[in-house]
Amino acid sequence: MCGIVGYIGDKQCTPILIEGLRRLEYRGYDSAGVAVLASDGPAGRPSSIKVLRCRGKLANLEALVKAEPPEGKLGIGHTRWATHGRPSDENAHPHSYGGVSVVHNGIIENYVALREKLSAIGHRFSSETDTEIVAHLIDEELKALGSDGTKLLEATRRALAQVEGAYAIAVVSNLSPDRLVAAKNASPLVLGLGEGENFVASDVPPILAYTRKVVFLEEGELAEVRRDGVELIDLAGRKLPLRPKEIAWSSVMAEKSGYKHFMLKEIHEQPTAVTDTLRGRLSIEKNDAFLDGFELSPTEVKRLTIIACGTSYHAGLVGKFLIEKLARMPVEVDLASEYRYRDPIIRPGDAVLAISQSGETADTLAAVKEAKAKGAKVICISNVVDSSIPRACHHTLYTHAGPEIGVASTKAFTTQLSALMLVALHMARRSTDPRALSPEDAATFIHELMALPHKITDAISMAPQIQVIARRYGQARDFLFLGRGNEYPIALEGALKLKEISYIHAEGYPAGEMKHGPIALIDDKMPVVVVVPRGPGYEKVMSNLTEVKAREGKIIAIATRGDTDIGAIADEVILIPDAPPALQPMLTVVPLQLLAYYVADFKGTDVDQPRNLAKSVTVE
Repeated sequence: MCGIVGYIGDKQCTPILIEGLRRLEYRGYDSAGVAVLASDGPAGRPSSIKVLRCRGKLANLEALVKAEPPEGKLGIGHTRWATHGRPSDENAHPHSYGGVSVVHNGIIENYVALREKLSAIGHRFSSETDTEIVAHLIDEELKALGSDGTKLLEATRRALAQVEGAYAIAVVSNLSPDRLVAAKNASPLVLGLGEGENFVASDVPPILAYTRKVVFLEEGELAEVRRDGVELIDLAGRKLPLRPKEIAWSSVMAEKSGYKHFMLKEIHEQPTAVTDTLRGRLSIEKNDAFLDGFELSPTEVKRLTIIACGTSYHAGLVGKFLIEKLARMPVEVDLASEYRYRDPIIRPGDAVLAISQSGETADTLAAVKEAKAKGAKVICISNVVDSSIPRACHHTLYTHAGPEIGVASTKAFTTQLSALMLVALHMARRSTDPRALSPEDAATFIHELMALPHKITDAISMAPQIQVIARRYGQARDFLFLGRGNEYPIALEGALKLKEISYIHAEGYPAGEMKHGPIALIDDKMPVVVVVPRGPGYEKVMSNLTEVKAREGKIIAIATRGDTDIGAIADEVILIPDAPPALQPMLTVVPLQLLAYYVADFKGTDVDQPRNLAKSVTVE
């Protein structure tokens, strides 16, 4: 979940490292640091490594670099989300021992045993982190190899053979001024291939300004990165071929484009992102949806289990309603972080659908491997091409949201819903159940799907009204979010967005469950956000709202345009375009995203980088 960047070439590397870290700061911002090899060491003597690191956001490191700019054409950098050890200068990466400096993303599970072993032979440690172990191990192996700097790759391989757990690392040594080493196991790492220069990063954005030719490291692979090329080996020391890929994203796609925050920009990008996800996958002639080169037929798949975490889990809950309604297929939804620990039962005909924006979510990846080992057909929905989860699955349906920089997910969520709608339609058209979507209803559904981007734009246009509401209620200590049916997951998502970026306590509940406990919280200081579009359950939710009103709760309603009843009971009404009930979550979530954004902006919190969170959760 931390950010890694590395460079070797003919340019001064410090500006490249700092800019790369800026593009990765969404992955963690508890601390940051760089290690740079001096450009010109004395002939025949080891180069020196200058390490600068500090607690806090990247701006703190930039101030250090400005005061003491390290010069060199080989270096590594890191921005940290704390796992082992509190955020502090001492725990910031890079970690060094002897002449070795290391940056690391992941968790070394056996670090306690390794630390005790190293301490017994005289090693002393200066941090609380598991990462520092790796620097000590590599230093020991380099000494065993005769302090031969050309063998940094082999020393790293031997060190990692002793390590258990997840890691993506980049390593430099004062004995090796012409190379750096990178390695991956269950944490993302990508190489960028340039002309006379090469790059390492834990995500694509830092590389795009220099090259679009990349290599995604696979599990257990190590790379020796030099100015003139890259060599790959596995943990057994066997040489591997390079598998370069061309990335279509431009670096401009990761900029704010004039918006105050990335999150606001990404909310506004949703119509385009949804269009891109649906494009080329709908057939008006055949009233059908096509997946990316694979079929999901209810005649072969008897039960579907959706696994995901956080926002993706909420998308999965909406997907359950969609697939069961349209295809009449039984669907379970499981939190990926719980799935493999309950020894799940997999029967013939079972399929598992994993959802992960980053494709690197550690809990979801572990659940995918568990389901696959038990014999399930495993499919995933992801936004990042060739990330770990797609590579672990049998088939992948990619969303086309483009880079999402804001930690609180917005356009990734609506594109996941779009992909789930494609899956539901695809399975419905292959179902033999007479209650499944008919060809005529499928034609109507496709027509409404294609109209969604325009309606999302319409929903976004309510932003000025929502900004006023946010200022009115932004000082509340607690919020309650209510929804019924497929709007219940949207209530959960709305509550999650608000708590993530505004730090206000918020809870989402099925509207019918309000009287079974949460009603005790309601008073004249409690804003209650209710998702109540016209459709099944509308009257029931309205009845629930009378209970809120009787207790003087402040009601903020997300309702359908043309609803003449809601205004009599709600204190605030945000109206969205009408849509069939199955598609309404795509529209009702937009005002909740904007409400969370404007409340957070009003409070002055860090919208794009909320405390204690990181974009890609690559540890369990």
